[in-house]
Amino acid sequence: MTERGVEELHLRLKREAEGSGYHLNPDEEFTLEIVKGLIKNEKRYGYWACPCRLASGNKSEDLDIICPCDYRDADLADFGSCLCGLYVTEDWIAGNMPKIPVPERRPVERSTEAFESQVTKEKVVVWRCRVCGYLCAREQPPEVCPICKANKERFEQFTLK
Repeated sequence: MTERGVEELHLRLKREAEGSGYHLNPDEEFTLEIVKGLIKNEKRYGYWACPCRLASGNKSEDLDIICPCDYRDADLADFGSCLCGLYVTEDWIAGNMPKIPVPERRPVERSTEAFESQVTKEKVVVWRCRVCGYLCAREQPPEVCPICKANKERFEQFTLK
């Protein structure tokens, strides 16, 4: 892992995050360590397993923790930061949210049957961007629409009639 490779991936992640309405942690030293962890896990497992979680090495079992993980958006909505601290919100950066540890959301039981039964029991909320029509299923709308960059105030709950 070369320093240049780490910096190139960091810039790529930053460009992709900002292009989709997300923000990387502005603490460059911290963020570069997370990027190094992603590179290390890619060499080890063949995919970007979150460096703050224990991966199994079986990609199908780890799909939920491949960066950006399935828990990122809920963590950002509730805490302003994802578990590993790579992704953060504008409010977190501005100091409008307390910088507290983010609890682990990943279920202890990751069997297919347990996961499917959990998904079917939960009520799924779908948000629609009123500007471009982008749809996303999650507890809260994104801070910024990844398509047209409209703020989250421009989202509405989407329901079929």
